[in-house]
Formats: sequence, structure tokens, C-alpha cells
Amino acid sequence: MKKILIADDQPHILILMQQTLEPLEDNYDVVLLTAKDGMQAFDLIQKEKPDLVFLDIMMPYMSGLEVCQKVKQSLEIKDTYIILLTARGQEFDRQNGINVGADLYITKPFRPKAILAKAQELLGLIEYN
Repeated sequence: MKKILIADDQPHILILMQQTLEPLEDNYDVVLLTAKDGMQAFDLIQKEKPDLVFLDIMMPYMSGLEVCQKVKQSLEIKDTYIILLTARGQEFDRQNGINVGADLYITKPFRPKAILAKAQELLGLIEYN
């Protein structure tokens, strides 16, 4: 079973991401997990070891950058693919994300179809028509 974690403190983004990724849960052996703050995201990553994480940077208790760095360096969970999905679009911010171990950096607003396609690609899921 593949696991995807969506971590964002904005309820409307969590709902949009869940709706965007729902086809994966409906058509494949995928479970969607959600977290509303950085600490909850870190705890879920430790416990569930998701295959893919969509992580906001600006969250309470622990920023997405801190979560990413702890996962990639302290926990040494190398198989979890982390996408920082954030409103912070400056090159400085992008470089910080890469420096702490993010595998990909996507800025908001995002295209839901692009997010779904990227998740399918990363999880090795093929869309059958």
C-alpha cells in the first residue's frame, strides 16, 4: 500500500489536495493522510513512513523546512519523497528547501492536474483509460 501525507495548516488547501489526490485512493492501493501542523506531520512521517509527502513551509509548531530537514537528516528516511508545496516562491526560499533535503519545490497556486500527475509518476501508478 502506498501512503501520501498532505501537511498544511490551511484547511482549504488540505481539502483541495485531498480532492486532487482522491482518484489515487479510489483507483489504487493508496491511503491519504493529513496533518495540520509541522509537529503532527513529523510524527506521522515517523509512524507511517509515507512514500510521498506534500509539505507546506509555513506551519505552526515546526516549519516544513524543519520537518524536511529532520526527516532527511536525523531520521535518515531516504525513501520518503518530500515535495515542499508553498506560497514562498523566491529563489532564496527554493534554495533553502533544496538545502534541507526537499526532493521538489512547488509554489502555490498550483495546478491540481499537475499535482495528480506528479503523484502518479512518483508512486509508479499508471493511468488506464
